[in-house]
Amino acid sequence: MPESLWLFPSDRVGEAERLASALGISPLTARVLIRRGLSNPDDARRFLKPSLDDLYDPLTLRDMPQAVDRLLRAVRAGEKILIYGDYDVDGTSSVVLLMKAIQLAGGSAGYHVPHRLKDGYGMRTEVVESAAATGVKLIVSVDTGIRAGEVVARAAELGIDVIVTDHHLPETALPPALAVLNPNRPDCTYPEKNLCGAGVAFKLAQALLQAIGWPADKARRVCESLLKLVAIATVADVVPLSGENRVIVKHGLAGLNEVRNPGLRALLDVAGFPAGTLPTARQVAFQIAPRLNAAGRMDTATAVVEMFLTNDAERARSFARDLQEQNTDRQQTEAEIREACERIFPAPDAAALVYYSEEWHRGVLGIVASRLVERFYRPAFVLARNSEDGLANGSGRSIPAFHLLEALESMPDLFVRFGGHSHAAGVTLEVARIDEFRERFNAYAAAHLTADDFRPRVEVDAIVELREISERTLDEIFALAPFGHGNPPPLFAALNVEIAGPPAVWNERHLKVMVRQNGRTFSLKAWNFAARAAEFPNGGHVDIAFTLEDDAYAARNGLPGWCAVLREARGATALEVGAA
Repeated sequence: MPESLWLFPSDRVGEAERLASALGISPLTARVLIRRGLSNPDDARRFLKPSLDDLYDPLTLRDMPQAVDRLLRAVRAGEKILIYGDYDVDGTSSVVLLMKAIQLAGGSAGYHVPHRLKDGYGMRTEVVESAAATGVKLIVSVDTGIRAGEVVARAAELGIDVIVTDHHLPETALPPALAVLNPNRPDCTYPEKNLCGAGVAFKLAQALLQAIGWPADKARRVCESLLKLVAIATVADVVPLSGENRVIVKHGLAGLNEVRNPGLRALLDVAGFPAGTLPTARQVAFQIAPRLNAAGRMDTATAVVEMFLTNDAERARSFARDLQEQNTDRQQTEAEIREACERIFPAPDAAALVYYSEEWHRGVLGIVASRLVERFYRPAFVLARNSEDGLANGSGRSIPAFHLLEALESMPDLFVRFGGHSHAAGVTLEVARIDEFRERFNAYAAAHLTADDFRPRVEVDAIVELREISERTLDEIFALAPFGHGNPPPLFAALNVEIAGPPAVWNERHLKVMVRQNGRTFSLKAWNFAARAAEFPNGGHVDIAFTLEDDAYAARNGLPGWCAVLREARGATALEVGAA
């Protein structure tokens, strides 16, 4: 890993003091809010106390009135409806919540979730043709469809109306659907552009339940219940946890204290969250979402849908146990592929990486790509061969400074198909063109990235004196949650602190580091820092960057329910000026 670039916020002490006074909070918390663009007291209040009233009107999504009208007509006429989803957490959650909304409206729907390895990503013509043969009159895509113009056109030929709900970036031409719900279509003025697929599907469910004439309070209660799944999908899909997404996740996770759905209850149990225990967004990302994704990665994601749809508690527990086993298999498979890639150390001048093997399990390539980006801090694709069609396909992940989809769009002739976001994408191409892809992808990255882009950023929210960390500030900092993409845990820097004793190693990989500053001694957990133990000599001085986190284990054992986690350290230096 290259040396990190530490970036510090500009000095806005007077502004922080005014915000602290207006909100009745500590200056430290005010500095964090300002760092996140929340210098206006009213904006900061909404951020600190997000309300369901802050959700936007779903009818402001382009094409929503047409979509609701068509879906209502299908429900009232008893037409066959098919929900066409995707195999990840976002896609399967979208399928479930829209099926439940349609059921609540008095209708019913079937669903199709593609098999990751057999079908690949996206809508397929043969599925639409099979649906037509069974009498389906309306297809609603969720978390997919925005680039499925040919498939949607084929549906129209077969007399099937299509409502596309998606959040992926569209091509120049939208699919010829009856309605296209996507906040990222150029002509859509919907304020929140960062909804995940389940977020867009939720807006359709919200509009549908408002349109059937329920009392406002009843519609609100049901929509609030649906937010549990939307919150999990929002965290899992790594969209920014700001704006409307913050409202969704804040209230959705809070709702997990009372779970009646047998499938969700069983999932929380196997993930280590018994009744009465609320997972954080981070725990959703690392303990819940991987179990849901494991089904689609290792086998078929229909198990996830069935788990959430069943009313049989024992059947739900059986599905959850299967997901647990599949996740264990996934972890082992992922580790094997990652280690194989890491043995192929990149050339010093490599700007982007492409790995390929015929043998690798295609279900875990995206996770491996993420791990390689963390290790080498380069955009990376990991590909494997599909034995059924002989093509190579796989996933890519990126660093903050590099737009992955734009890179792919600069070389579309290479691919059979491709799509994705700025920092996550998927490709399918002929095996014979992998070397050309590697060369062109690397050349594009080299032309668009600078030397500093290859240095991991340590973006500090506030420089602190350790004595500023008090119970009051801890409560205020934790009120900034949920933390995740777009709203990471605040990163604090303490400069020129003294190492107060030799670091302790545990589990061979981790450290416990004690530091001291102006009489205040501070303990930090340093995950995966064991190899860097020599950087913390007793009596030495370092700059530290750390986060403050809930520590449920400590709380259960009668200790303070928080801990400080070391994120980066360097030898004590003069303040490096940079715009964070």
